[in-house]
Amino acid sequence: MESYPRINYLQALPNYRLFLIFDNGEIKIYSLSERLQSPAFAPLKDEALFNTVRLANGGYGVIWNDEIDLSEYELWVKGVEVSKISELVAKVA
Repeated sequence: MESYPRINYLQALPNYRLFLIFDNGEIKIYSLSERLQSPAFAPLKDEALFNTVRLANGGYGVIWNDEIDLSEYELWVKGVEVSKISELVAKVA
């Protein structure tokens, strides 16, 4: 089984996005906008709940509560890499 980088840092961003720094130094932004259409993730449309996101033990994913979480695999594979500061500023703004 292939191993994926673990998450070292996490921050909730506006518009249902997550800012992630992985243990290999790569920075990615993951958008949950498509996921919010599924019943499992629909509760995250409540921004107060969305903003409670935290790292799972060991950086193996992110969790909101006992029912809603995402793996580091999902975040790594589908996150958009931020390779330059100017790109970061544009994506965060």
